[in-house]
Amino acid sequence: MTATYLSSATRTTAATTRNLPTDALSTEPGAASAAMIEGTTDLPLARLRSAKMAYSTRFFWQQVSDGADGHELLRGPEVAPSAGDLVLARVVNIGKHTRLESPHSRRQLLFPGDEIVVAYGHRYAPDQFEAEVPENLQVTNLVAAGGLAGRVTAQHASIDEATVIEPLGLVARDGEALNLSSLSPHHTRPSITRRHGERPRLVTVLGTSMNSGKSTTLACLINGLTSAGLSVAAGKATGTGAGGDPRMFTDAGAQAVLDFTDFGYGSTYRVGYDELKKLVLSMMAALSSADTDVVVLEIADGIYQGETARLVADPEVQGWIDSLVFAAGDALGATKGVDLLHEMGLQVAAVSGVVTASPLASREAGAVLPVSLVPTFDLTVPEVAREVLARDARTK
Repeated sequence: MTATYLSSATRTTAATTRNLPTDALSTEPGAASAAMIEGTTDLPLARLRSAKMAYSTRFFWQQVSDGADGHELLRGPEVAPSAGDLVLARVVNIGKHTRLESPHSRRQLLFPGDEIVVAYGHRYAPDQFEAEVPENLQVTNLVAAGGLAGRVTAQHASIDEATVIEPLGLVARDGEALNLSSLSPHHTRPSITRRHGERPRLVTVLGTSMNSGKSTTLACLINGLTSAGLSVAAGKATGTGAGGDPRMFTDAGAQAVLDFTDFGYGSTYRVGYDELKKLVLSMMAALSSADTDVVVLEIADGIYQGETARLVADPEVQGWIDSLVFAAGDALGATKGVDLLHEMGLQVAAVSGVVTASPLASREAGAVLPVSLVPTFDLTVPEVAREVLARDARTK
């Protein structure tokens, strides 16, 4: 089966050898599946346990592991999935994502014909895919290794086409589709107000774009603050569900870690703004326990991304931010980002991220930035981390 991963042509050939339904082999996400049978059928516990489950479905996986039974499959041309709905699907063609992240963040190798349990969701990833929840259960794509099913609407030119999956039905109980929102341990609050002087201090990490170094910057800051003797909690407020970043925050020393998947979201792209704002404020509040000195929170993607831009400019969200670190990929992005945030009423404490990996790029940025440029791994030094923490995000 190693030839399955050599090329797109080989991947398609390998899928054919597994005797999958002929109509399911189309790589067009809108293609109809001959295997789709309308109605509700029993979904045995043994079948669920043999399926490869994704990180996004880890709370459902826990129920299945504990022996929860009585599940069903909802299927047919009239079934319309929603973001967060769990789906049992069969892998058709292997593309960009050759592995599925498990509930324990193990990378499970995928083979054509595998049955997987993932969640429907929209995705925004400039370096990979933009995707949307399809209108029906026809053949679609695996658009994130953390376990997100969606129809690709755009992709980066440098990557392979998305892995193709055939939905076999929504996972349901008592005729109702199971959704991540009903399985998660945390829920958003309708109204949250932060009192002045309330502990802990909150540091937010923003960036120019995907892969600008936000998560690594945040992890290094956690490590530095922890080494300074402070109790730190960490969160990832927006993005696409995956276990790597939360586990990195834990490894860095955070005593408590939450991300949006803990609140029932496979991704936050296209979540209504009022709902997204409640999510972010609820996460900030949930992490702000009495025994925590500092909360460090990442808001994903760049500040030009629609939801991120609205969140950062919102006065109520700004009211929670005490200090702000900006991760950038180059000197121009760093300076423009600092200027934009200043226009929004926020002062950047330090610039870090990918730009600091290059001495030449660092020299360029340091010559023009009005704030400190801090190499990412210098944030692990307690004195440096404390200095960043002390700088106020509010402009004078």
